[in-house]
Amino acid sequence: MRFTGKLGFIVWFALLALGKVFAADQRPNIVLMVADDHGREAYGAYGNHAIKTPHLDQLAREGTLFNHAYATTASCSASRSVLLSGLHNHANGQYGHAHAFHHFHTFPTVKSLPAYLHEAGYRTARVGKFHLAPASSYDFEFDLKEQRPKNATTVGSRKPMGVKLLPQVVDAKTGERNTVGMALAAKAIIESDDPRPFFLYLATNDPHRSGGVNALGDNIFGNAADLDGKGTDRLDYRPENVIVPHYLPDLPETRRELAEYYQSIGRVDDTAGVLIQQLKAAGKYDNTLFIYLSDNGTAMPGAKTTLYDPGVRLPLVVRAPKQKRRGISVEVMVSWVDITPTILDFAGVEFAENPFHGRSFRKVINGKADSEWNEVYASHTFHEVTMYYPMRMVRTRDYKLIWNIAHGLRYPFASDLQKSSTWQAATNPILEKFGTRAMQDYLYRPKFELYDMSDKQLEPVEEVNLADDPKYAKIKASLIAKLKAFQQRTNDPWKYKWDYE
Repeated sequence: MRFTGKLGFIVWFALLALGKVFAADQRPNIVLMVADDHGREAYGAYGNHAIKTPHLDQLAREGTLFNHAYATTASCSASRSVLLSGLHNHANGQYGHAHAFHHFHTFPTVKSLPAYLHEAGYRTARVGKFHLAPASSYDFEFDLKEQRPKNATTVGSRKPMGVKLLPQVVDAKTGERNTVGMALAAKAIIESDDPRPFFLYLATNDPHRSGGVNALGDNIFGNAADLDGKGTDRLDYRPENVIVPHYLPDLPETRRELAEYYQSIGRVDDTAGVLIQQLKAAGKYDNTLFIYLSDNGTAMPGAKTTLYDPGVRLPLVVRAPKQKRRGISVEVMVSWVDITPTILDFAGVEFAENPFHGRSFRKVINGKADSEWNEVYASHTFHEVTMYYPMRMVRTRDYKLIWNIAHGLRYPFASDLQKSSTWQAATNPILEKFGTRAMQDYLYRPKFELYDMSDKQLEPVEEVNLADDPKYAKIKASLIAKLKAFQQRTNDPWKYKWDYE
C-alpha cells in the first residue's frame, strides 16, 4: 500500500520514529539459566576441585559470584514459581509440584516475570523444564523445542570454548535430557534480527535424578544406561575421587551416586558453554545479562526438600553488561524472591510501588557492601502432595531459626530420595548418624531449630540445636518476632497457627 500527501508524510514519519526507537533499544538481553537440583558443593567456583565445571567457572570469573544466595523452598515447581513471580509460595499459590496428581497451580491473578517483560517490549522465550501451572500465568511468547545433535546420543566433537562435551542422553519422545539441545534451540532467538531485546529462560533437567538405575543399582541422574554391566567404569568421575559433603554419610553407595551426580552436572556446564558460544558468535554476549542458579539443592536426603543450608543455600552467578568489577564474590544475602525485581531493574521496568516480596540487588553486583542485605526468609509447605510438612525459616548473618509447623509428624520423604541407594544403605541397617546429624533428629524434628551460622563456623553444619538452650532465649525470641512480622507482611495463611495452637 502506498501513502501520499499529508497522510503519507504522517505514516512515514511515524514509521521512521518507530524504527529509530527499535534501533536505539540498547536494553540488555537477559538469560536466566536454571539447573535442576544443583547444590553449591558441586561447583568448581565454590571450592570443589574434584569436579570440572569450566564454563560455569568462567562465567564466575567474568561476573559476580554470590556466596549467600538462598532459595525460599527446596522443591522444583515451588521454587521456580518464586523465581518467576518474586513472591513466596504462600502468596503465589504454587505450594508444590505442578505435574500429575500433585496438581498445584499458581493463582491466576499472579503477574509473572515474562508478562512484565513482554509488556516492556521484550521477546520472551523458554526452553527445557517448565514444571509450572497454569501455563497462562507464565505466558512466554516462544516455547522452544530442544534440537537434536547430529548424533542421537552424543554431541561428538563439538568443542565450545575448547572443552569436549559429555555424552548427551536423549529421550526420543521428550528430549528431556538433551541439555545441549536446549542451548541449540535458543540459537533462533539469539540470532533473530528482531530489534527487540530477548529474555531467555533456559531450564535444564540435569542434574535431577532419573528413574533408571545402573548395574550396581544406583540411581543414575540421567546418565546413559550402563549396558556393559561394568558398573561405574564408564564414568568420567571415580567414586573414590568425589568429595562427600558433611550432610551425607561416607558410604560406597554415596560415593557412587555422587560420581553420577558430577557426571550430570557436566552436561549442565556444557549447556552453559554452548549458550555462551552462540551469544558471542551473534555479537550479543557483551550486552547480555546472564544469570545462573539452581532451583534447590542436591537430590540427596539432607538437602532437597529441607530448609537446611544444603537445600536452600545455592549457586548464583551474575554476569552483567558494563560490569565495573568482574571475577568477584559478594557476601550480601539475597533470595530467589529477588530475582524477578532484579531482572526488571536491568530491563528498565519501573513501579510506583514494589509489588514483590523481594527487591533488586543490581547495586551490589559490583561488590558494593550493603548492611541492609543481612537476612533471608523461606516458606515451604509441600514437595509432592504426599509430603505435607510446612516450615518457615529466617536466616541472619549469625543464626538460623526453622519453625517446623507440622513437628508432630515424621519428616516425609520425596520418592526419588527415598529410593536412592544412599538412603537405602543408611537405613538397612539404620545408621546412628546421617552425615553430621543424628538420624533420629532428621526423621523427628522439634517445633523449633536454632543454629549458630556465624563466621566462626567455617562451614555451618546445623548439627547442634540451640532452641532450648537458655543462653539463646533472647536470640530465639527475636527471630520468632522476625518470622511473625514476615508472615504478616507477606500474608502467610500459616500466621494463624501462632494463635490457635
